[in-house]
Parts: sequence; C-alpha cells; structure tokens
Amino acid sequence: MTNNLNPIKVEVGHRCIGEGEPVYVIAEIGVNHNGSLETAKQLIAGAKMAGSDAVKFQKRTPELCVPREHWQVERDTPWGRMTYIDYRRRIEFGLAEYRQIDRYCRELGIDWTASCWDEPSIDFIDQFEPPFYKIASASVTDLPLLRKIRTTGRPVILSTGMSTIEEIDTAVATLDFWNDKGEPHLLIAHSTSTYPCTLAELNLNMIRTLKARYPQAPIGYSGHETGLSPTFAAVAIGACFIERHITLDRAMWGTDQAASVEIMGFEHLVSNIRDIEKAVGDGIKKVYESELRPRAKLRRLCA
Repeated sequence: MTNNLNPIKVEVGHRCIGEGEPVYVIAEIGVNHNGSLETAKQLIAGAKMAGSDAVKFQKRTPELCVPREHWQVERDTPWGRMTYIDYRRRIEFGLAEYRQIDRYCRELGIDWTASCWDEPSIDFIDQFEPPFYKIASASVTDLPLLRKIRTTGRPVILSTGMSTIEEIDTAVATLDFWNDKGEPHLLIAHSTSTYPCTLAELNLNMIRTLKARYPQAPIGYSGHETGLSPTFAAVAIGACFIERHITLDRAMWGTDQAASVEIMGFEHLVSNIRDIEKAVGDGIKKVYESELRPRAKLRRLCA
C-alpha cells in the first residue's frame, strides 16, 4: 500500500510517473498516419516539438483482430473502395516502417510505444524494447492478452474506457500492481471510449475514484474530447499522466481525427500542463517571501 508521504512511482524509460513527478504526456498517433510513414514522422516531430514525452501507435494483426464476417464488407477509403480486411492491412505498419519509426524517435529523443491488440503484435513490438505498453480499453477483458503483456516485464498502462468497475478489478488483478521483481509496474488511465466524447460523459471525478480504489498505481487520463480544458482539469485534480490523440489536421480521413489535437494545439496543451503543475503546488499552507512586505504593511494597518 502507499500513502501521501510515500506515493507509488513507476519507472518508465528515463522518467518516473507518479505523485510529485512532472506529468508524463503521451501523444497518441494511433492510426492517424493513415498508413503513411511520412505522416507518422511529421506527427512524431510535431509531438517532440510540442514537448510530449512519448508517442504511441496501435499494432494489430488484421487477420486476428477483424472478425471473419467483416473481412469482405466493402467501404469507401481514400484509396478507393475496398474490403475492410484490405483496408486494415493498408493502414498497418510492418517491420520496415517500425524500424524507421524506432530510429527516428531515438534520433529525436522521444519515447515510443504501441497498444497491441493481439498476442503476435506484442512479440512484434517487444523486439524494439518499448519503455511501456498501453492496453486499449477494447482489450480490458482480453485476459490472455493481459497475461502476455505482463510476461514482457515492462510497465503497463491500463485504459478503462467502456468498462465496468468489476471488469477493471479483474484486469488489475490479472496484471498485478507489481512485476516479478517486486517493482511497481501498473498505471491506470481513466477514459471514456467515445470519439469525440461529450463533456457530460467525461466524468473526470473518476480520476479521484480510481486513486482511492487503486492507491498502488499512478492514475492518469486518456481523453477523447474536443478542446483542451477537460485535460487541464484532469491534471489539476491529480492525473499523473495524460494521453491525447495528435493529428496534422482534424479534418483528415479517419475515425480518430475529430477527437485529436493538432500540433499547435498540442504545444498549448503541454505548455499549459506545465503551468498548471507549478500553480497546483504541494497543498501545504505557507507565507511566501513575496507576501512579507504587504503582510507587514497591511497587517499593521488592520491592527
């Protein structure tokens, strides 16, 4: 168990995430690259410029993640009309692309990882030694996947969108708060899985609820709303890490673009998070040196 005097912190790469540490900011690229490595690199560079700590992709094996009955369903795409399975293959990066992504992120000095939607994808991404894994809200009840991720020994962020508290409890018990070395490795993100999400369904007070229920894990926020204010509120009430989708243009084709933040907006996001960290303080009442002169003057007048 932890307490306010000795909060749990999880080591992620060269950083620690937890109470008293700077908020760790993740720019979720996901599939907003639309299968273009050049777009992915632009998003990585934009996230780094904005001050993000990490970028995150999504990795799937389409043949495992797309239900068989959906394979031949046709849809319109930027590349013409094609079956859904061909579309999923079209936007999925392979080894050549991820090698370049890994090299580029190392050159820029920014962490990168992926949410893996199937077990072969974990094996694929693990060859790049990511600093942590993210479990998507859709995978909360996929216990074999959770067990597989735990075997990597890497820190894990569990997203909790579209989940009951009982489902979250089961996922947390499966992952455990501690790795096999007895080190804290679990982080939990409050989220609502609607893209974009209305203000009425963000329920940011769940951050406080998760903090009280799981004091052994740093709690963060993965947001899918339009605008930045709710994310600032999440930081103000104690989110230790933040994840928001990043895009070159919210009007681009793709299901996640509308709930994403453009690069200049991401720069404002990170900058304001750093301001909020300074403003929140430690909660200990004190008289600041800058108050001493007005205190001496005004208290004398009121005496």
